Amino acid sequence: MVPWFAWLSAVLFAVGLYISFFVAPMDAQQSEAYRIMFIHVPASILSMFIYLIMAGYAALGLIFNTRLSSMMASALAPTGALFAFLSLWTGALWGKPMWGAWWVWDARLTSELILLFLYLGFIALHASIDDPRRADRAAALLAIVGSVNVPIIYFSVKWWNTLHQGSTIKFTGTSMHVAMQQGMYTMLLACWLYAIAVTLTRVRSIILERERNAQWVLELSEAK
Repeated sequence: MVPWFAWLSAVLFAVGLYISFFVAPMDAQQSEAYRIMFIHVPASILSMFIYLIMAGYAALGLIFNTRLSSMMASALAPTGALFAFLSLWTGALWGKPMWGAWWVWDARLTSELILLFLYLGFIALHASIDDPRRADRAAALLAIVGSVNVPIIYFSVKWWNTLHQGSTIKFTGTSMHVAMQQGMYTMLLACWLYAIAVTLTRVRSIILERERNAQWVLELSEAK
């Protein structure tokens, strides 16, 4: 299924970028600078969503000792880190013309930066332990504890007086122009399909790598 997800993602990225930069109208307040949100918002949403999924898989692997769950958590981490980085980078591009600064120690920006460090910490901790099972357990604890940061990111604009604007897309609806909504949702779906494609590819590689080093494979190789 990886090629299907990959090709659909590529097509939706092309359509989403076309709508975002050539069809969606200019914003009355933010002018053309607002168009970075078509990349920034999906990246931010995916960075939080992937972390929760990663923490869920890590918890399943820790509680039920299921190897595939831990492998899925490991496979999700680099993609989540990528989206967290894109969220911060595009946020800086957006913040410069809006706030006059590339970076401010705003509650949402700071908590998103912590999310990136949690992803990198998960990857580094897992890589620093030679035994895969011990690495899975140690990294799972970090992922579970770090999941507390996700609701802080989401609700930070409500809990504190921040420079970051409130959520444009809400459960109660949105005031965005129809073309803006189409561009946003298309880009969000494209990012989601991309995350699925690369995660499945990565978990397949992890499975093959671990099986290659499994005891029964080593014994079989020696027997041959």
